[in-house]
Amino acid sequence: MNPHRKGLQILSKVAGIILAAGKGTRMNSPLPKVLHRVCGVPMVSLVGQAMRDAGVICPVVVYGHGGDQVLWSLGKDYNFVLQAEQKGTGHATLVALTALAGFEGPVLIAPGDTPLLTSKAFREMLTVSAGFDCVVGTMRIDNPNGYGRVVRDSMGVPIKIVEELDATDEERSISEVNTSIYCFDSSMLNKLLPTLKPNNAKGEIYLTDLVAEIIAFGGKTVAYEFEDPSEVLGVNDQLQLAEAGVLLRARILRSHAVAGVTFVDPSSTFIGPHVRIGEGTIIEPMTMLEGECSIGKRCNIGPMTKISNSEIGDEVQILMSHVNRAKVGNECRVGPYANLRPKTVLFEKSRIGNFVEVKNSEIGCGTSVSHLTYIGDAEIGENSNIGAGTITCNYDGFEKHRTEIGSNTFIGSNSTLVAPLKIGDGTMTAAGSVITTDVPDDSLAVGRARQENKDGWAKRWRQGKKQKTE
Repeated sequence: MNPHRKGLQILSKVAGIILAAGKGTRMNSPLPKVLHRVCGVPMVSLVGQAMRDAGVICPVVVYGHGGDQVLWSLGKDYNFVLQAEQKGTGHATLVALTALAGFEGPVLIAPGDTPLLTSKAFREMLTVSAGFDCVVGTMRIDNPNGYGRVVRDSMGVPIKIVEELDATDEERSISEVNTSIYCFDSSMLNKLLPTLKPNNAKGEIYLTDLVAEIIAFGGKTVAYEFEDPSEVLGVNDQLQLAEAGVLLRARILRSHAVAGVTFVDPSSTFIGPHVRIGEGTIIEPMTMLEGECSIGKRCNIGPMTKISNSEIGDEVQILMSHVNRAKVGNECRVGPYANLRPKTVLFEKSRIGNFVEVKNSEIGCGTSVSHLTYIGDAEIGENSNIGAGTITCNYDGFEKHRTEIGSNTFIGSNSTLVAPLKIGDGTMTAAGSVITTDVPDDSLAVGRARQENKDGWAKRWRQGKKQKTE
Protein backbone atom coordinates (compact mmCIF):
# COMPACT_ATOMS: atom_id res chain seq x y z
CA MET A 1 0.00 0.00 0.00
CA ASN A 2 1.20 3.50 -0.82
CA PRO A 3 0.04 5.52 2.21
CA HIS A 4 0.51 8.90 0.56
CA ARG A 5 -1.60 9.20 -2.57
CA LYS A 6 -1.35 12.89 -3.33
CA GLY A 7 -4.07 14.62 -5.29
CA LEU A 8 -7.00 12.24 -4.82
CA GLN A 9 -9.04 14.96 -3.12
CA ILE A 10 -9.04 17.12 -6.24
CA LEU A 11 -11.79 14.87 -7.60
CA SER A 12 -14.13 16.09 -4.88
CA LYS A 13 -15.83 19.44 -4.27
CA VAL A 14 -15.11 19.12 -0.58
CA ALA A 15 -12.06 17.79 1.26
CA GLY A 16 -11.83 16.14 4.64
CA ILE A 17 -9.06 15.71 7.20
CA ILE A 18 -9.27 13.28 10.11
CA LEU A 19 -6.78 13.82 12.91
CA ALA A 20 -5.84 10.33 14.13
CA ALA A 21 -2.20 10.44 15.21
CA GLY A 22 -2.68 10.46 18.98
CA LYS A 23 -1.55 7.58 21.17
CA GLY A 24 -4.57 7.42 23.44
CA THR A 25 -2.66 6.67 26.64
CA ARG A 26 -5.79 6.62 28.79
CA MET A 27 -7.23 3.74 26.78
CA ASN A 28 -4.62 1.47 28.42
CA SER A 29 -4.58 -0.65 25.30
CA PRO A 30 -1.95 -1.68 22.71
CA LEU A 31 -4.47 -0.82 19.98
CA PRO A 32 -4.29 2.74 18.57
CA LYS A 33 -7.14 4.75 20.08
CA VAL A 34 -8.94 5.47 16.81
CA LEU A 35 -9.11 1.76 15.97
CA HIS A 36 -11.14 0.87 19.04
CA ARG A 37 -14.54 -0.27 17.87
CA VAL A 38 -17.94 1.26 18.49
CA CYS A 39 -20.78 -1.04 17.44
CA GLY A 40 -18.23 -3.22 15.69
CA VAL A 41 -16.60 -0.47 13.60
CA PRO A 42 -13.34 1.43 14.28
CA MET A 43 -14.06 4.95 15.52
CA VAL A 44 -12.04 6.56 12.75
CA SER A 45 -14.03 4.61 10.13
CA LEU A 46 -17.26 6.03 11.51
CA VAL A 47 -15.90 9.56 11.19
CA GLY A 48 -14.66 8.80 7.68
CA GLN A 49 -18.01 7.36 6.62
CA ALA A 50 -19.82 10.47 7.87
CA MET A 51 -17.43 12.61 5.82
CA ARG A 52 -17.89 10.51 2.69
CA ASP A 53 -21.66 10.66 3.06
CA ALA A 54 -21.30 14.45 3.19
CA GLY A 55 -19.42 14.51 -0.14
CA VAL A 56 -15.76 13.84 0.69
CA ILE A 57 -14.50 11.24 -1.77
CA CYS A 58 -11.31 10.20 0.00
CA PRO A 59 -10.66 11.68 3.46
CA VAL A 60 -7.09 12.39 4.51
CA VAL A 61 -6.14 10.52 7.68
CA VAL A 62 -3.23 11.92 9.68
CA TYR A 63 -1.74 8.93 11.47
CA GLY A 64 1.12 8.48 13.90
CA HIS A 65 1.05 5.96 16.75
CA GLY A 66 0.32 2.42 15.54
CA GLY A 67 0.69 3.60 11.96
CA ASP A 68 0.78 0.22 10.25
CA GLN A 69 -2.33 -0.92 12.07
CA VAL A 70 -4.20 2.23 11.04
CA LEU A 71 -3.15 1.84 7.40
CA TRP A 72 -4.21 -1.78 7.10
CA SER A 73 -7.40 -1.36 9.10
CA LEU A 74 -8.73 1.48 6.96
CA GLY A 75 -7.46 0.38 3.54
CA LYS A 76 -7.86 2.02 0.16
CA ASP A 77 -10.76 4.38 0.92
CA TYR A 78 -8.47 6.91 2.58
CA ASN A 79 -5.46 9.07 1.82
CA PHE A 80 -2.83 8.69 4.56
CA VAL A 81 -0.26 11.20 5.79
CA LEU A 82 2.22 10.44 8.56
CA GLN A 83 2.72 12.86 11.44
CA ALA A 84 5.99 11.41 12.64
CA GLU A 85 6.23 13.76 15.64
CA GLN A 86 3.06 14.93 17.34
CA LYS A 87 3.33 18.71 17.74
CA GLY A 88 -0.34 19.60 18.10
CA THR A 89 -3.49 19.78 16.00
CA GLY A 90 -2.22 22.71 13.95
CA HIS A 91 0.91 20.79 13.00
CA ALA A 92 -1.17 17.69 12.14
CA THR A 93 -3.38 19.76 9.84
CA LEU A 94 -0.34 21.34 8.22
CA VAL A 95 1.03 17.87 7.49
CA ALA A 96 -2.33 16.86 6.00
CA LEU A 97 -2.27 19.78 3.55
CA THR A 98 0.56 18.07 1.67
CA ALA A 99 -2.06 15.62 0.40
CA LEU A 100 -4.37 18.43 -0.75
CA ALA A 101 -2.03 20.23 -3.13
CA GLY A 102 -4.09 21.99 -5.79
CA PHE A 103 -7.41 21.56 -4.01
CA GLU A 104 -9.66 24.61 -3.75
CA GLY A 105 -12.80 24.58 -1.68
CA PRO A 106 -14.10 23.80 1.82
CA VAL A 107 -12.07 21.49 4.07
CA LEU A 108 -13.81 19.61 6.87
CA ILE A 109 -11.61 18.74 9.85
CA ALA A 110 -12.53 16.38 12.70
CA PRO A 111 -10.81 14.19 15.29
CA GLY A 112 -10.77 10.46 14.68
CA ASP A 113 -12.14 9.75 18.17
CA THR A 114 -15.61 11.30 17.69
CA PRO A 115 -17.58 8.26 16.50
CA LEU A 116 -21.05 9.78 16.87
CA LEU A 117 -20.56 12.51 14.27
CA THR A 118 -23.15 12.44 11.50
CA SER A 119 -23.09 13.29 7.81
CA LYS A 120 -26.03 15.61 8.48
CA ALA A 121 -23.88 17.78 10.74
CA PHE A 122 -21.08 17.90 8.16
CA ARG A 123 -23.52 18.85 5.40
CA GLU A 124 -25.03 21.60 7.54
CA MET A 125 -21.55 22.95 8.30
CA LEU A 126 -20.80 23.02 4.58
CA THR A 127 -24.03 24.93 3.97
CA VAL A 128 -23.15 27.43 6.70
CA SER A 129 -19.62 27.86 5.31
CA ALA A 130 -20.75 29.73 2.19
CA GLY A 131 -19.16 33.18 2.38
CA PHE A 132 -17.05 32.37 5.45
CA ASP A 133 -13.41 31.45 5.88
CA CYS A 134 -14.02 29.29 8.94
CA VAL A 135 -16.92 27.49 10.58
CA VAL A 136 -16.24 26.53 14.20
CA GLY A 137 -18.22 23.62 15.63
CA THR A 138 -19.32 24.51 19.17
CA MET A 139 -21.59 23.25 21.93
CA ARG A 140 -22.86 24.59 25.25
CA ILE A 141 -22.44 22.40 28.32
CA ASP A 142 -22.98 22.88 32.05
CA ASN A 143 -19.48 21.70 32.96
CA PRO A 144 -16.97 23.00 30.42
CA ASN A 145 -13.88 21.88 32.35
CA GLY A 146 -11.18 20.58 30.06
CA TYR A 147 -12.55 22.20 26.90
CA GLY A 148 -11.32 25.18 24.93
CA ARG A 149 -13.67 28.15 25.33
CA VAL A 150 -15.21 29.95 22.35
CA VAL A 151 -14.95 33.71 22.74
CA ARG A 152 -17.40 35.84 20.73
CA ASP A 153 -17.50 39.57 20.12
CA SER A 154 -20.48 41.84 20.82
CA MET A 155 -22.03 40.82 17.48
CA GLY A 156 -21.83 37.14 18.32
CA VAL A 157 -18.95 36.42 15.95
CA PRO A 158 -16.41 33.84 17.24
CA ILE A 159 -13.13 35.73 17.45
CA LYS A 160 -10.90 33.22 19.22
CA ILE A 161 -10.70 29.87 20.99
CA VAL A 162 -8.79 29.72 24.25
CA GLU A 163 -7.56 26.41 25.66
CA GLU A 164 -8.33 25.98 29.35
CA LEU A 165 -4.69 26.04 30.44
CA ASP A 166 -4.28 29.43 28.76
CA ALA A 167 -7.67 30.92 29.68
CA THR A 168 -8.36 33.71 32.15
CA ASP A 169 -10.90 33.25 34.94
CA GLU A 170 -13.43 35.20 32.91
CA GLU A 171 -12.85 33.03 29.86
CA ARG A 172 -13.17 29.84 31.92
CA SER A 173 -16.67 30.94 32.93
CA ILE A 174 -17.83 30.66 29.29
CA SER A 175 -20.10 27.64 28.74
CA GLU A 176 -19.69 27.49 24.96
CA VAL A 177 -16.81 25.21 24.07
CA ASN A 178 -14.89 24.07 21.04
CA THR A 179 -15.73 20.63 19.61
CA SER A 180 -12.53 20.41 17.50
CA ILE A 181 -14.69 20.13 14.37
CA TYR A 182 -14.22 22.77 11.68
CA CYS A 183 -14.82 23.73 8.11
CA PHE A 184 -12.13 25.98 6.60
CA ASP A 185 -11.78 27.60 3.23
CA SER A 186 -8.73 25.94 1.69
CA SER A 187 -7.10 29.19 0.55
CA MET A 188 -7.25 30.71 4.04
CA LEU A 189 -6.05 27.44 5.55
CA ASN A 190 -3.02 27.29 3.24
CA LYS A 191 -2.24 30.95 3.77
CA LEU A 192 -2.41 31.24 7.57
CA LEU A 193 -1.78 27.77 8.98
CA PRO A 194 2.00 27.88 8.33
CA THR A 195 2.21 31.14 10.34
CA LEU A 196 0.96 29.64 13.62
CA LYS A 197 3.41 29.53 16.53
CA PRO A 198 3.47 27.31 19.65
CA ASN A 199 2.76 30.20 22.01
CA ASN A 200 0.90 28.27 24.69
CA ALA A 201 1.37 26.29 27.88
CA LYS A 202 1.94 23.02 26.04
CA GLY A 203 4.33 24.36 23.45
CA GLU A 204 2.22 22.92 20.64
CA ILE A 205 0.82 24.37 17.44
CA TYR A 206 -2.91 24.69 18.06
CA LEU A 207 -5.39 24.62 15.21
CA THR A 208 -7.68 26.62 17.48
CA ASP A 209 -5.34 29.64 17.12
CA LEU A 210 -6.33 29.87 13.47
CA VAL A 211 -9.67 31.44 14.40
CA ALA A 212 -8.01 34.53 15.90
CA GLU A 213 -5.55 34.67 12.99
CA ILE A 214 -8.38 34.71 10.47
CA ILE A 215 -10.08 37.57 12.34
CA ALA A 216 -6.81 39.51 12.47
CA PHE A 217 -6.33 38.94 8.75
CA GLY A 218 -9.76 40.39 8.04
CA GLY A 219 -11.45 37.08 7.36
CA LYS A 220 -14.92 35.95 8.39
CA THR A 221 -15.80 33.28 10.94
CA VAL A 222 -19.08 31.78 12.10
CA ALA A 223 -20.13 29.22 14.70
CA TYR A 224 -22.11 26.03 14.08
CA GLU A 225 -23.62 25.01 17.39
CA PHE A 226 -24.32 21.31 17.97
CA GLU A 227 -27.64 21.01 19.79
CA ASP A 228 -26.90 17.48 21.00
CA PRO A 229 -23.55 17.31 22.86
CA SER A 230 -23.49 13.51 22.55
CA GLU A 231 -22.96 13.88 18.80
CA VAL A 232 -19.49 15.28 19.39
CA LEU A 233 -18.58 13.01 22.29
CA GLY A 234 -14.84 12.40 22.29
CA VAL A 235 -13.57 9.02 23.39
CA ASN A 236 -10.50 9.10 25.62
CA ASP A 237 -10.88 6.00 27.79
CA GLN A 238 -12.63 2.64 27.85
CA LEU A 239 -15.61 3.95 29.80
CA GLN A 240 -16.27 6.66 27.22
CA LEU A 241 -15.87 4.03 24.51
CA ALA A 242 -18.62 1.96 26.11
CA GLU A 243 -20.82 5.04 26.51
CA ALA A 244 -20.37 5.88 22.83
CA GLY A 245 -21.42 2.34 21.95
CA VAL A 246 -24.61 2.65 23.98
CA LEU A 247 -25.50 5.96 22.32
CA LEU A 248 -24.75 4.79 18.79
CA ARG A 249 -26.63 1.53 19.32
CA ALA A 250 -29.70 3.45 20.49
CA ARG A 251 -29.48 5.70 17.44
CA ILE A 252 -29.22 2.72 15.08
CA LEU A 253 -32.13 0.88 16.68
CA ARG A 254 -34.26 4.01 16.57
CA SER A 255 -33.67 4.47 12.83
CA HIS A 256 -34.63 0.86 12.06
CA ALA A 257 -37.68 0.96 14.34
CA VAL A 258 -38.94 4.08 12.56
CA ALA A 259 -38.53 2.19 9.27
CA GLY A 260 -40.76 -0.67 10.45
CA VAL A 261 -38.45 -3.13 12.22
CA THR A 262 -39.62 -4.71 15.49
CA PHE A 263 -37.12 -5.20 18.32
CA VAL A 264 -38.52 -7.47 21.02
CA ASP A 265 -35.80 -6.47 23.51
CA PRO A 266 -33.70 -3.48 22.38
CA SER A 267 -31.49 -3.71 25.47
CA SER A 268 -30.07 -7.08 24.36
CA THR A 269 -29.97 -6.38 20.62
CA PHE A 270 -26.81 -5.22 18.84
CA ILE A 271 -27.06 -3.82 15.31
CA GLY A 272 -24.02 -2.50 13.44
CA PRO A 273 -24.09 0.82 11.58
CA HIS A 274 -23.79 -0.83 8.15
CA VAL A 275 -26.71 -3.23 8.59
CA ARG A 276 -29.82 -2.92 6.43
CA ILE A 277 -33.11 -4.45 7.60
CA GLY A 278 -36.40 -4.67 5.66
CA GLU A 279 -39.73 -3.58 7.05
CA GLY A 280 -41.84 -6.08 8.91
CA THR A 281 -38.82 -7.99 10.20
CA ILE A 282 -38.75 -9.04 13.86
CA ILE A 283 -35.46 -9.14 15.75
CA GLU A 284 -35.67 -11.36 18.81
CA PRO A 285 -33.64 -10.86 22.04
CA MET A 286 -29.90 -11.48 22.30
CA THR A 287 -29.31 -11.06 18.57
CA MET A 288 -26.27 -9.43 16.94
CA LEU A 289 -26.11 -8.21 13.34
CA GLU A 290 -22.72 -6.84 12.35
CA GLY A 291 -20.62 -5.85 9.36
CA GLU A 292 -22.10 -5.42 5.90
CA CYS A 293 -25.37 -7.22 6.55
CA SER A 294 -28.60 -7.11 4.59
CA ILE A 295 -31.75 -8.56 6.15
CA GLY A 296 -34.88 -8.77 3.99
CA LYS A 297 -38.52 -8.05 4.70
CA ARG A 298 -40.78 -9.98 7.07
CA CYS A 299 -37.97 -12.06 8.53
CA ASN A 300 -37.77 -13.46 12.05
CA ILE A 301 -34.22 -13.36 13.36
CA GLY A 302 -33.21 -14.82 16.73
CA PRO A 303 -33.23 -15.17 19.61
CA MET A 304 -29.55 -15.80 20.38
CA THR A 305 -28.41 -15.35 16.79
CA LYS A 306 -25.30 -13.73 15.32
CA ILE A 307 -25.15 -12.73 11.66
CA SER A 308 -21.99 -11.18 10.19
CA ASN A 309 -21.39 -9.79 6.69
CA SER A 310 -24.22 -11.81 5.17
CA GLU A 311 -27.17 -11.37 2.84
CA ILE A 312 -30.52 -12.63 4.08
CA GLY A 313 -33.58 -12.70 1.81
CA ASP A 314 -37.25 -12.05 2.55
CA GLU A 315 -39.40 -14.12 4.94
CA VAL A 316 -36.43 -15.98 6.38
CA GLN A 317 -36.41 -17.57 9.83
CA ILE A 318 -33.10 -17.91 11.66
CA LEU A 319 -33.29 -19.34 15.17
CA MET A 320 -30.38 -19.56 17.65
CA SER A 321 -27.71 -19.79 14.95
CA HIS A 322 -24.47 -18.28 13.63
CA VAL A 323 -24.25 -16.98 10.06
CA ASN A 324 -20.97 -15.58 8.71
CA ARG A 325 -20.35 -14.35 5.17
CA ALA A 326 -23.20 -16.40 3.78
CA LYS A 327 -26.17 -15.81 1.50
CA VAL A 328 -29.63 -17.05 2.50
CA GLY A 329 -32.45 -16.98 -0.04
CA ASN A 330 -36.11 -16.13 0.39
CA GLU A 331 -38.28 -18.26 2.69
CA CYS A 332 -35.38 -20.30 4.05
CA ARG A 333 -35.35 -21.64 7.59
CA VAL A 334 -32.16 -21.97 9.62
CA GLY A 335 -31.62 -23.44 13.07
CA PRO A 336 -31.71 -23.91 15.91
CA TYR A 337 -27.98 -24.21 16.52
CA ALA A 338 -26.92 -24.10 12.88
CA ASN A 339 -23.56 -22.73 11.74
CA LEU A 340 -23.41 -21.21 8.25
CA ARG A 341 -19.76 -20.53 7.48
CA PRO A 342 -18.25 -18.39 4.70
CA LYS A 343 -19.30 -18.95 1.08
CA THR A 344 -22.46 -20.78 2.03
CA VAL A 345 -25.38 -20.14 -0.33
CA LEU A 346 -28.89 -21.29 0.51
CA PHE A 347 -31.35 -21.03 -2.33
CA GLU A 348 -34.98 -20.23 -1.61
CA LYS A 349 -37.10 -22.46 0.62
CA SER A 350 -34.17 -24.60 1.69
CA ARG A 351 -33.96 -25.82 5.28
CA ILE A 352 -30.95 -26.05 7.59
CA GLY A 353 -31.81 -27.65 10.92
CA ASN A 354 -30.38 -28.24 14.35
CA PHE A 355 -26.64 -28.79 14.78
CA VAL A 356 -25.94 -28.53 11.04
CA GLU A 357 -22.74 -26.91 9.78
CA VAL A 358 -22.43 -25.73 6.18
CA LYS A 359 -19.27 -24.29 4.64
CA ASN A 360 -18.42 -23.17 1.09
CA SER A 361 -21.47 -24.98 -0.28
CA GLU A 362 -24.61 -24.34 -2.31
CA ILE A 363 -27.89 -25.82 -1.10
CA GLY A 364 -30.57 -25.96 -3.80
CA CYS A 365 -34.16 -24.72 -3.68
CA GLY A 366 -36.36 -26.73 -1.37
CA THR A 367 -33.55 -28.96 -0.15
CA SER A 368 -33.53 -29.99 3.50
CA VAL A 369 -30.47 -30.61 5.68
CA SER A 370 -32.21 -31.10 8.96
CA HIS A 371 -30.10 -32.71 11.67
CA LEU A 372 -26.57 -33.25 12.98
CA THR A 373 -24.85 -32.87 9.61
CA TYR A 374 -21.69 -31.37 8.11
CA ILE A 375 -21.77 -30.14 4.51
CA GLY A 376 -18.46 -28.74 3.30
CA ASP A 377 -17.26 -27.84 -0.22
CA ALA A 378 -20.42 -29.25 -1.73
CA GLU A 379 -23.16 -28.51 -4.23
CA ILE A 380 -26.63 -29.97 -3.65
CA GLY A 381 -29.47 -29.72 -6.16
CA GLU A 382 -33.16 -28.96 -5.68
CA ASN A 383 -35.67 -30.78 -3.48
CA SER A 384 -33.17 -33.20 -2.00
CA ASN A 385 -33.12 -34.56 1.54
CA ILE A 386 -29.93 -35.02 3.52
CA GLY A 387 -30.47 -37.48 6.37
CA ALA A 388 -29.35 -36.96 9.95
CA GLY A 389 -25.70 -37.58 10.72
CA THR A 390 -24.51 -37.19 7.11
CA ILE A 391 -21.02 -35.79 6.57
CA THR A 392 -19.06 -34.80 3.50
CA CYS A 393 -15.44 -35.92 3.92
CA ASN A 394 -13.95 -33.00 2.02
CA TYR A 395 -10.39 -32.90 3.39
CA ASP A 396 -7.75 -35.56 2.83
CA GLY A 397 -5.14 -33.94 5.05
CA PHE A 398 -3.65 -31.94 2.18
CA GLU A 399 -6.42 -30.67 -0.10
CA LYS A 400 -10.16 -29.90 -0.06
CA HIS A 401 -12.38 -31.82 -2.49
CA ARG A 402 -15.89 -31.21 -3.82
CA THR A 403 -19.03 -33.26 -3.37
CA GLU A 404 -21.83 -32.90 -5.94
CA ILE A 405 -25.30 -34.15 -5.07
CA GLY A 406 -28.11 -33.94 -7.62
CA SER A 407 -31.75 -32.91 -7.38
CA ASN A 408 -34.53 -35.05 -5.88
CA THR A 409 -31.89 -37.13 -4.12
CA PHE A 410 -32.32 -38.88 -0.76
CA ILE A 411 -29.19 -39.31 1.35
CA GLY A 412 -29.83 -41.85 4.10
CA SER A 413 -29.06 -41.06 7.72
CA ASN A 414 -25.48 -41.49 8.89
CA SER A 415 -24.08 -41.51 5.34
CA THR A 416 -20.41 -40.71 4.88
CA LEU A 417 -19.68 -39.10 1.51
CA VAL A 418 -15.99 -39.28 0.65
CA ALA A 419 -15.00 -36.53 -1.81
CA PRO A 420 -14.33 -36.08 -4.64
CA LEU A 421 -17.73 -37.51 -5.35
CA LYS A 422 -20.71 -37.09 -7.69
CA ILE A 423 -24.15 -38.40 -6.75
CA GLY A 424 -26.73 -38.14 -9.52
CA ASP A 425 -30.32 -36.95 -9.67
CA GLY A 426 -33.04 -39.07 -8.10
CA THR A 427 -30.49 -41.20 -6.27
CA MET A 428 -30.76 -42.82 -2.82
CA THR A 429 -28.07 -43.90 -0.41
CA ALA A 430 -28.77 -46.51 2.23
CA ALA A 431 -28.56 -45.37 5.83
CA GLY A 432 -25.15 -45.94 7.39
CA SER A 433 -23.34 -46.13 4.04
CA VAL A 434 -19.83 -45.00 3.25
CA ILE A 435 -19.96 -43.76 -0.36
CA THR A 436 -16.59 -43.58 -2.10
CA THR A 437 -17.40 -43.80 -5.82
CA ASP A 438 -19.74 -41.82 -8.06
CA VAL A 439 -23.42 -42.83 -8.13
CA PRO A 440 -25.43 -42.56 -11.39
CA ASP A 441 -28.92 -41.08 -11.63
CA ASP A 442 -31.87 -42.93 -10.12
CA SER A 443 -29.68 -45.50 -8.35
CA LEU A 444 -29.46 -46.93 -4.85
CA ALA A 445 -25.98 -46.83 -3.32
CA VAL A 446 -25.24 -49.23 -0.46
CA GLY A 447 -21.83 -48.90 1.14
CA ARG A 448 -22.03 -50.92 4.34
CA ALA A 449 -21.21 -54.43 5.57
CA ARG A 450 -23.89 -57.08 5.02
CA GLN A 451 -25.90 -57.78 8.16
CA GLU A 452 -25.62 -61.28 9.65
CA ASN A 453 -27.95 -62.55 12.41
CA LYS A 454 -26.61 -65.34 14.66
CA ASP A 455 -29.66 -66.97 16.23
CA GLY A 456 -29.40 -67.59 19.98
CA TRP A 457 -25.90 -66.06 20.24
CA ALA A 458 -26.86 -63.37 22.79
CA LYS A 459 -28.59 -65.90 25.06
CA ARG A 460 -25.58 -68.22 25.05
CA TRP A 461 -23.24 -65.26 25.77
CA ARG A 462 -25.26 -64.23 28.81
CA GLN A 463 -25.36 -67.79 30.17
CA GLY A 464 -21.59 -68.08 29.84
CA LYS A 465 -21.08 -64.85 31.75
CA LYS A 466 -23.43 -66.03 34.49
CA GLN A 467 -21.62 -69.32 34.93
CA LYS A 468 -18.27 -67.55 35.40
CA THR A 469 -19.64 -65.47 38.25
CA GLU A 470 -21.16 -68.40 40.19
